[in-house]
Amino acid sequence: MLGHLGFSYIGLIFIIMLLVPNLIWTRKQPQGYSAENENKILVSLERMGEVLTTCCALLFSDFNLQEVSKWWLWLAMSFILMIMYEIWWIRYFKSERKLADFYSSFLGVPVAGATLPVLAFFLLGIYGKVIWMLIASVILGIGHIGIHLQHQQDLFFS
Repeated sequence: MLGHLGFSYIGLIFIIMLLVPNLIWTRKQPQGYSAENENKILVSLERMGEVLTTCCALLFSDFNLQEVSKWWLWLAMSFILMIMYEIWWIRYFKSERKLADFYSSFLGVPVAGATLPVLAFFLLGIYGKVIWMLIASVILGIGHIGIHLQHQQDLFFS
C-alpha cells in the first residue's frame, strides 16, 4: 500500500499526456483568462498536488504493468479518463477558446479539464495500490477542481 520506489513508464506516459496539451494551452489560453483572483489556499493545494502527483507517478514502479488481474480494470479506467482528457483538449483547441469552452463539461463530467486528470491519477493510485498517489490526487483535486469551479462560478454568475 505504501509503494515500491522505482521508475514508472506508465506514470511517464500519464505525465506526458498531461503536459503536452497544457504546454500548447500556454499559447492558446481562453479569451479573458486571468489567474489574478484565484483563492490562494486553492492555488497552494493545486501546486502541492501537482508536485506530489508528478513525483508519485514517476517514482513508484507499482504503476508499471503487472501480471494480468482484476486490478487492470483500474488501470484501464484510468487510461480511458486520460484519453477523454485528450479529447476534451482537442475539442477546446478547435473551439473559439472562450472561457465557457475552457470550463466546459465533457460527457457529463463537470469542469472536465480539471476533473478528468485528477480522477485518472486517483484510479492509477488504486491500480498501483499506492496510498501516496491517492493522497496526492485528493490534494490536487481540491486545489485544481476548486479553482476551476471558482472560475466557472465567476463566469456564469457575474
